[in-house]
Amino acid sequence: MSVYLSKPAVICALASDAEQLWQKVTHPSQDALKEVRTPSGNTLYAARVDSSNLSHSSARIDMHISRMQSASLLQIEKEIEEAKQIFGADRVAVCVGSCDNASECSVSAWKTYLSTGAFPNNYTLEMQSADYVASLVAEQFELKGPALAFSTACSSSACALIKASQLIRSGLCDAVVAGGVDIASDTTLSGFGSLDALAQKKTNPFSKNREGITLGDASVFFVLSNKPLLQSLPVVLSGYGESADAFHMTSPDPSGLGAESAMKKALEHAHLNASDISYINLHGTGTVFNDAMEAKAVERIFGSNSVACSSTKSLTGHTLGAAAALEAAVCYETLVHNRNAKEAVFPAQVWDKEYDSTLPQLALVDSEHLQKTNKRVRHVMSNSFAFGGSNASLIFSLEESE
Repeated sequence: MSVYLSKPAVICALASDAEQLWQKVTHPSQDALKEVRTPSGNTLYAARVDSSNLSHSSARIDMHISRMQSASLLQIEKEIEEAKQIFGADRVAVCVGSCDNASECSVSAWKTYLSTGAFPNNYTLEMQSADYVASLVAEQFELKGPALAFSTACSSSACALIKASQLIRSGLCDAVVAGGVDIASDTTLSGFGSLDALAQKKTNPFSKNREGITLGDASVFFVLSNKPLLQSLPVVLSGYGESADAFHMTSPDPSGLGAESAMKKALEHAHLNASDISYINLHGTGTVFNDAMEAKAVERIFGSNSVACSSTKSLTGHTLGAAAALEAAVCYETLVHNRNAKEAVFPAQVWDKEYDSTLPQLALVDSEHLQKTNKRVRHVMSNSFAFGGSNASLIFSLEESE
């Protein structure tokens, strides 16, 4: 059974829709990383969305994360409504990946409590529940199928997309609104800062000068279904693979065996060979350990300097629970825009171009001379390798009939 994807709904600091996202990652004149001051007084970079420019959320609780989510979902409102009309609301599920939820509201509420002895009237513990982001989607569109939330750090929305596909393939649902939403809140910045995982400068994946992550905001959703909606292009989630490092609470297994396993499983699930993949959107966080193990894993499967690849986090920031969905949108647009192209264009790697020579060589896409190929682009991969060793690889394809 094929699982089709609608066009992606996208809001992030780099772009306000999927088409703008594609233009920004293939013609990268400017990234979305801006200086911010942390609660401890340090200055670093983050890619934050100004939600004051977004309409107030239709959710019961109006806050930064719900504003982004509601606004992005309006971009695929017609697809969601068509899914309800065709399949019935009870056959449409929700799967959302997120890590932060409402930490900024919680911190603000506690500050009020400490100064006044009472919480604000609009504060509720419900906003901190892990399933809140999924419940918001179901409420916004009156969807009656299962509403599931996933919080596996950086792979959260990859897990959401995988579960959406499984729900459809199993026959439990006919369509799923799936994706991720997350924010680079002060709490999140403090948490990553305590792990010495944040870059003081802009993130610089796979460079010998890389020093860490730059966080960002994003809300990205698709409608996955067992038939194309609104004459969607035939982009399918053709394969996926998951694994666990079982190694460390935050650090990845330096061997990259868990990442390698996820990619192998995705290829097997899609019935593809490594040579069938035209482009890989790397997890590429810019940390010393993540980039090293991912380069090893990619080299073992695809060979040295063989497949076009890039980390778009240097443009969008690392959007945590939304990262996999955002990079799935990049992959979707890569397939769509190269559908009839004689020479393919791939998303760029924006960095200082000083590759870490201790790593296996990757064919990173040059931001000034975009990698091109005469081979038709039919299959692309996206990697998400999270804290705690939660690994997921997704493969997106154009259907064979095309």
